[in-house]
Amino acid sequence: MNDNASDVKLAQQGSTEAFARLYSTVYKDMYHIALYSLRDSHDASDAVSDTVLDAFCAIKKLRDPDKFRGWIMKILSAKIKRKQKEYVHNSDELSEESGIDEFNFESVELREAVNRLDNDSRLLLSMSVLGGYSSDEISKICDIKASTVRSKLSRIKEKLRLELAPEL
Repeated sequence: MNDNASDVKLAQQGSTEAFARLYSTVYKDMYHIALYSLRDSHDASDAVSDTVLDAFCAIKKLRDPDKFRGWIMKILSAKIKRKQKEYVHNSDELSEESGIDEFNFESVELREAVNRLDNDSRLLLSMSVLGGYSSDEISKICDIKASTVRSKLSRIKEKLRLELAPEL
């Protein structure tokens, strides 16, 4: 059992303190993934808040306490996808207050290249790069094959590399 398993069991019995401890282990990753995927700090905060509320209400349904992190990220992934469906293709530039600068992108070019990625690509890349999830973990969270995750990540990274490579 991992360190979270005992808190999961306590949270399933109604302990809000235990749930708060669980949340404290994942909140930064959740917010970064949501922000990176949605590109709006308010929408990212909403997605995380909705996820936490749903997770708190459904914690009793979690069968394997060792899988809390993947379980809550799966809920977050669904919230992000739902929020992305609400978006109308908007070509407005990111505003300064969007909070995306928190990621300390090395260059404006990298930020712009990432912003041009489609929603699913940004989600996969954020889970891999920011969240540190393996392709197997991402596949379980997003309900796609691990080999598909690996190939998509490879294509995404190659696309970014080609966009950012100095012109010859």
